[in-house]
Amino acid sequence: MNATKPIEVLLVEDDPGDELMTREAFEDNKIGNTLHVVRDGEEALDFLYRRGAHQDAPRPDLILLDLNLPKYDGRQVLERIKADSDLTHIPVVVLTTSAAEEDILRSYQLHASAYVTKPVDLEQFIAAIRKIDDFFVTVVRLPRS
Repeated sequence: MNATKPIEVLLVEDDPGDELMTREAFEDNKIGNTLHVVRDGEEALDFLYRRGAHQDAPRPDLILLDLNLPKYDGRQVLERIKADSDLTHIPVVVLTTSAAEEDILRSYQLHASAYVTKPVDLEQFIAAIRKIDDFFVTVVRLPRS
């Protein structure tokens, strides 16, 4: 079996607490994936299109996307990613507090790779992030940019 290579992960998250828990989950994992964090939809697009402060940004191998964001919401960001031939191959996991059926349906209609409702409990949240990380690093074959 091939050695698992670290991947570049973009977290689009405006809640500092959820960012901290996600960082903690990544730090506790054995594989040294790089976690990049942006705090709103506009900054996410700047990162993906390497604009402004993100001119040297790497192309992410995986995007963890909150839906409820300032400037552009997660649905708008997801729609832009999946409509762009240079970005559409990047798996996007919607990671949000919303359990609303219309949000779930809309996310999949916009071609989200997965929809995960954030657990409220700290340990469950960290466990969910680890499972996402493990799945996309050890199980799934990701295209190399």
